[in-house]
Amino acid sequence: SGLSMPVGFKNGTDGTAQIAVDAMISAQSPHAFLGIDHFGQTAVVNTCGNPYGHLVLRGGRQGPNFGADAVAEAHDLLTAGNVRPQLLVDCSHGNSNKDHRLQGTAFKDVIGQRHDGNTNIIGCMMESNLNPGAQKLNSDRSKMEYGVSVTDACIGWDETAQLLGWAHEQVGDVVRVPVGD
Repeated sequence: SGLSMPVGFKNGTDGTAQIAVDAMISAQSPHAFLGIDHFGQTAVVNTCGNPYGHLVLRGGRQGPNFGADAVAEAHDLLTAGNVRPQLLVDCSHGNSNKDHRLQGTAFKDVIGQRHDGNTNIIGCMMESNLNPGAQKLNSDRSKMEYGVSVTDACIGWDETAQLLGWAHEQVGDVVRVPVGD
Protein backbone atom coordinates (compact mmCIF):
# COMPACT_ATOMS: atom_id res chain seq x y z
CA SER A 1 0.00 0.00 0.00
CA GLY A 2 3.03 2.27 0.27
CA LEU A 3 4.23 2.09 -3.33
CA SER A 4 2.98 4.91 -5.55
CA MET A 5 3.10 2.85 -8.73
CA PRO A 6 1.28 -0.06 -10.33
CA VAL A 7 2.05 -3.31 -8.54
CA GLY A 8 1.46 -6.82 -9.85
CA PHE A 9 0.17 -9.52 -7.50
CA LYS A 10 0.89 -13.06 -8.70
CA ASN A 11 -1.56 -15.89 -8.14
CA GLY A 12 -0.63 -18.53 -5.58
CA THR A 13 1.67 -21.41 -6.48
CA ASP A 14 -1.37 -23.67 -6.71
CA GLY A 15 -2.61 -21.48 -9.58
CA THR A 16 -5.62 -19.96 -7.84
CA ALA A 17 -6.02 -16.19 -7.93
CA GLN A 18 -7.94 -15.51 -4.71
CA ILE A 19 -4.79 -14.94 -2.61
CA ALA A 20 -3.60 -12.28 -5.07
CA VAL A 21 -7.03 -10.62 -5.14
CA ASP A 22 -7.01 -10.54 -1.32
CA ALA A 23 -3.57 -8.90 -1.43
CA MET A 24 -4.87 -6.30 -3.88
CA ILE A 25 -7.80 -5.55 -1.58
CA SER A 26 -5.41 -5.10 1.33
CA ALA A 27 -3.01 -2.93 -0.67
CA GLN A 28 -5.84 -0.52 -1.56
CA SER A 29 -6.29 0.34 2.11
CA PRO A 30 -4.18 2.74 4.18
CA HIS A 31 -1.70 1.07 6.51
CA ALA A 32 0.72 2.09 9.25
CA PHE A 33 3.93 0.20 9.96
CA LEU A 34 7.27 0.64 11.68
CA GLY A 35 9.84 1.88 9.20
CA ILE A 36 12.56 4.43 8.53
CA ASP A 37 11.78 8.09 7.80
CA HIS A 38 13.66 10.41 5.43
CA PHE A 39 16.06 11.31 8.27
CA GLY A 40 17.03 7.66 8.76
CA GLN A 41 15.15 7.47 12.05
CA THR A 42 12.72 4.81 13.20
CA ALA A 43 9.19 6.06 12.64
CA VAL A 44 5.62 5.00 12.09
CA VAL A 45 5.09 5.14 8.33
CA ASN A 46 1.54 5.82 7.16
CA THR A 47 0.43 4.92 3.64
CA CYS A 48 -2.60 6.05 1.68
CA GLY A 49 -3.19 2.72 -0.05
CA ASN A 50 -2.48 1.80 -3.64
CA PRO A 51 -5.45 1.40 -6.01
CA TYR A 52 -3.20 0.54 -8.98
CA GLY A 53 -2.69 -3.16 -8.43
CA HIS A 54 -3.17 -5.78 -11.11
CA LEU A 55 -3.37 -9.54 -11.05
CA VAL A 56 -0.58 -11.59 -12.61
CA LEU A 57 -1.66 -15.04 -13.78
CA ARG A 58 1.41 -17.29 -13.68
CA GLY A 59 -0.14 -20.76 -13.66
CA GLY A 60 0.63 -23.19 -10.87
CA ARG A 61 0.55 -26.77 -9.63
CA GLN A 62 -2.94 -27.14 -11.12
CA GLY A 63 -1.55 -26.21 -14.53
CA PRO A 64 -1.71 -23.16 -16.80
CA ASN A 65 -4.24 -20.37 -16.20
CA PHE A 66 -3.82 -18.20 -19.30
CA GLY A 67 -6.80 -19.57 -21.28
CA ALA A 68 -10.02 -17.64 -21.83
CA ASP A 69 -11.92 -19.56 -19.14
CA ALA A 70 -9.23 -18.94 -16.50
CA VAL A 71 -8.99 -15.27 -17.49
CA ALA A 72 -12.79 -14.90 -17.20
CA GLU A 73 -12.74 -16.60 -13.78
CA ALA A 74 -9.96 -14.25 -12.63
CA HIS A 75 -11.94 -11.27 -13.91
CA ASP A 76 -14.95 -12.42 -11.88
CA LEU A 77 -12.78 -12.65 -8.73
CA LEU A 78 -11.39 -9.16 -9.33
CA THR A 79 -14.86 -7.73 -9.87
CA ALA A 80 -16.22 -9.47 -6.76
CA GLY A 81 -13.28 -8.07 -4.77
CA ASN A 82 -14.05 -4.55 -6.02
CA VAL A 83 -10.52 -4.09 -7.35
CA ARG A 84 -9.34 -3.07 -10.80
CA PRO A 85 -10.34 -5.90 -13.14
CA GLN A 86 -7.06 -5.79 -15.03
CA LEU A 87 -4.60 -8.61 -15.33
CA LEU A 88 -1.30 -9.50 -16.85
CA VAL A 89 -0.32 -13.01 -17.95
CA ASP A 90 3.11 -14.44 -17.16
CA CYS A 91 3.78 -16.78 -20.09
CA SER A 92 6.55 -18.55 -18.18
CA HIS A 93 6.44 -20.57 -14.94
CA GLY A 94 3.26 -22.62 -14.59
CA ASN A 95 1.78 -21.20 -17.79
CA SER A 96 4.50 -22.95 -19.78
CA ASN A 97 4.68 -25.97 -17.47
CA LYS A 98 8.17 -24.66 -16.61
CA ASP A 99 9.33 -25.36 -20.17
CA HIS A 100 10.60 -22.11 -21.69
CA ARG A 101 9.94 -23.46 -25.18
CA LEU A 102 6.18 -23.37 -24.46
CA GLN A 103 6.03 -19.65 -23.62
CA GLY A 104 5.11 -18.82 -27.22
CA THR A 105 1.98 -20.98 -26.97
CA ALA A 106 0.75 -19.02 -23.95
CA PHE A 107 1.77 -15.70 -25.53
CA LYS A 108 -0.14 -16.38 -28.76
CA ASP A 109 -3.25 -17.43 -26.83
CA VAL A 110 -3.18 -14.26 -24.73
CA ILE A 111 -2.62 -12.02 -27.76
CA GLY A 112 -5.54 -13.80 -29.44
CA GLN A 113 -7.77 -13.00 -26.47
CA ARG A 114 -6.71 -9.37 -26.60
CA HIS A 115 -7.32 -9.29 -30.35
CA ASP A 116 -10.80 -10.69 -29.74
CA GLY A 117 -11.59 -7.73 -27.48
CA ASN A 118 -10.62 -8.74 -23.95
CA THR A 119 -9.49 -5.35 -22.65
CA ASN A 120 -9.04 -6.67 -19.11
CA ILE A 121 -5.74 -8.18 -20.26
CA ILE A 122 -3.28 -5.30 -19.92
CA GLY A 123 -0.20 -7.23 -20.94
CA CYS A 124 1.84 -10.36 -20.78
CA MET A 125 5.42 -11.14 -19.96
CA MET A 126 7.92 -13.70 -21.10
CA GLU A 127 11.33 -14.73 -19.80
CA SER A 128 13.76 -13.83 -22.55
CA ASN A 129 17.51 -13.50 -22.92
CA LEU A 130 19.93 -13.20 -25.80
CA ASN A 131 20.19 -16.97 -26.18
CA PRO A 132 17.67 -19.64 -25.18
CA GLY A 133 17.88 -21.98 -22.21
CA ALA A 134 19.57 -21.76 -18.83
CA GLN A 135 22.93 -22.64 -17.36
CA LYS A 136 24.42 -23.06 -13.92
CA LEU A 137 26.61 -20.25 -12.64
CA ASN A 138 30.21 -21.40 -12.92
CA SER A 139 33.23 -19.87 -11.20
CA ASP A 140 35.11 -20.48 -14.46
CA ARG A 141 33.34 -17.93 -16.64
CA SER A 142 35.05 -19.31 -19.76
CA LYS A 143 32.83 -22.38 -19.45
CA MET A 144 29.67 -20.29 -19.58
CA GLU A 145 27.74 -19.36 -22.69
CA TYR A 146 27.25 -15.64 -23.26
CA GLY A 147 23.65 -14.42 -23.14
CA VAL A 148 22.18 -17.54 -21.51
CA SER A 149 20.23 -17.15 -18.27
CA VAL A 150 21.73 -18.31 -14.97
CA THR A 151 18.29 -18.42 -13.34
CA ASP A 152 15.10 -19.53 -15.10
CA ALA A 153 15.30 -20.90 -18.63
CA CYS A 154 14.42 -18.27 -21.23
CA ILE A 155 13.50 -18.06 -24.86
CA GLY A 156 16.16 -16.46 -27.03
CA TRP A 157 16.11 -13.05 -28.66
CA ASP A 158 15.31 -14.39 -32.14
CA GLU A 159 12.11 -16.04 -30.89
CA THR A 160 11.27 -12.99 -28.77
CA ALA A 161 11.56 -10.67 -31.76
CA GLN A 162 9.45 -13.01 -33.90
CA LEU A 163 6.71 -13.20 -31.24
CA LEU A 164 6.66 -9.43 -30.71
CA GLY A 165 6.45 -8.82 -34.46
CA TRP A 166 3.61 -11.31 -34.73
CA ALA A 167 1.80 -9.66 -31.80
CA HIS A 168 2.10 -6.26 -33.45
CA GLU A 169 0.54 -7.67 -36.62
CA GLN A 170 -2.33 -9.09 -34.56
CA VAL A 171 -3.16 -6.17 -32.28
CA GLY A 172 -1.07 -3.20 -33.42
CA ASP A 173 -4.07 -1.43 -34.92
CA VAL A 174 -6.53 -2.73 -32.33
CA VAL A 175 -4.96 -2.00 -28.96
CA ARG A 176 -4.81 1.56 -27.75
CA VAL A 177 -3.00 2.36 -24.53
CA PRO A 178 -5.34 4.27 -22.21
CA VAL A 179 -4.05 7.42 -20.58
CA GLY A 180 -5.08 8.04 -16.97
CA ASP A 181 -7.71 6.12 -15.06
